[in-house]
Amino acid sequence: MLRLDGKLARIRSGAYARNNFVLAAALDSENGPGIQGAGPARSGEPGKWRTREAFIDGVEAVIKQDVVDITLVSASNLERLVARDAFAGTGVKPAIRANDATDVWVVRGSPYLTKPSRPFRTASLSRVRSGGATPHPNAKIALTDLGLYSVTFSGDLDADLESLEAYSVFRADAAANDFRYFLEVFNPNTGLIAPDIMPYFVNDCIVRCLAGLTEAERPRFLKIVYNGPRALDELASFDPSLVVGVLGGGAGTTRDCFELIFQAEKYGARVALFGRKINLAESPLDMVKMMRAVADGALKPLEAVKAYHEALLKQGVAPARDFAADSEITEAMLKLG
Repeated sequence: MLRLDGKLARIRSGAYARNNFVLAAALDSENGPGIQGAGPARSGEPGKWRTREAFIDGVEAVIKQDVVDITLVSASNLERLVARDAFAGTGVKPAIRANDATDVWVVRGSPYLTKPSRPFRTASLSRVRSGGATPHPNAKIALTDLGLYSVTFSGDLDADLESLEAYSVFRADAAANDFRYFLEVFNPNTGLIAPDIMPYFVNDCIVRCLAGLTEAERPRFLKIVYNGPRALDELASFDPSLVVGVLGGGAGTTRDCFELIFQAEKYGARVALFGRKINLAESPLDMVKMMRAVADGALKPLEAVKAYHEALLKQGVAPARDFAADSEITEAMLKLG
């Protein structure tokens, strides 16, 4: 049994403890931003991006560290990682981005984000389940049985209806392929919903769209934006069987990263998924190590920032910000906690 299964079982049974908090590395960035999703080249050369192989090397290092519970990647990169046997000997669960709706199409020069989200899927569940290449050319192995499905409710009736209909088709496809999923719900991307009511619009949309689903059809957990203590507590306390997770959001400061884990856990989240905060970190493995310490309650957020900077100093790595700047909370929702 991988760690994820045991942790989710304990959370749902009411036996949750801090060490059951689920951490995920969301390193599926090329599904949205494309080349730039790999992050800047480590050489620091302006305008130079990491290659696919360099990016996969970094993902493999996070997997081998065996601290996160889930590694979320594109189907194509998971095939490469499985061929490398990257997950062998770890308790890390592989997952794919199972859809790539238009609101994640943040390619350079595009106007897509100005439009209500439209559903779209590139990944084939049957191919992911039937297998990809292994180190042995004549062998096939199933890549994973877990993926992320994303929906964005914008308040535009036609767009939201189209998204929900596509979600229904996905669930049928998942059932046919013995595939499980977790559900990502982004905040509206169009400005049709007033900011003060938006967090509760999102909460209502989540509960409403899941109300007609049997247990077998429901997501294993949620991935949502942290919209502040009140909104998170409302959703997490409404139905304890629905495991709520938060997404990492922007790059922010290191304090923002650790504060998000601390506040999310405090107000009812049991999962946190980080992409840019790992991928763009000066030392991704030290960042993950400190995330785990905060989630477990071993370090407070500010203590973790200090420990992270000390780790950078030992390695001779220059931090992107000095300790004072990196200790600041800069994200508005985190200032409410």
